[in-house]
Amino acid sequence: MENSSNLHDLDLDNKQGSNVSLPSGSAEDYINDPLLEQQWAMKAFQHAETYFNLLCAVDPKQLRLSRHDDKIYSHFRQLFPDFKIDTLDENQIKSNEAKQLWRPFCEEFRDLVEDYNYGTLIRTDSKGEYSSENTFLVVRIQFYAIEIARNREGYNDSIRHLYGSKKL
Repeated sequence: MENSSNLHDLDLDNKQGSNVSLPSGSAEDYINDPLLEQQWAMKAFQHAETYFNLLCAVDPKQLRLSRHDDKIYSHFRQLFPDFKIDTLDENQIKSNEAKQLWRPFCEEFRDLVEDYNYGTLIRTDSKGEYSSENTFLVVRIQFYAIEIARNREGYNDSIRHLYGSKKL
């Protein structure tokens, strides 16, 4: 089963090369500069590409995404015991009500997880690859929480078999 859409469908032009340099500092210090937005998009793209290639090559249950996987997973499942992770509903993450629930969870990891609030691409359907139809943006700690749960609970197990030889 091969899906013709992938990360390249996200239409990110990599003219700057694979080493994207992002500015440091507070987000309030920057205006909506299209070049800056493209750099952030490239960084998110590269992260997604690397992660998907790992899923294609390694048993997801063996993956460690951070030094704090156990704490992230237990805290996520404590606060969100019934959160459906196989197929995500973007509103459960991005609605105003959802943001109120997620904010304390995210801030819990502010000093523990590097880049905890970086924009990161996540797959809507855990059985699919990254594509424009199967991807939306979350902050890094939300990505970790959901993907650690998907890995531990077996939702990413089929990726290696479906796309194992495919590199994005």
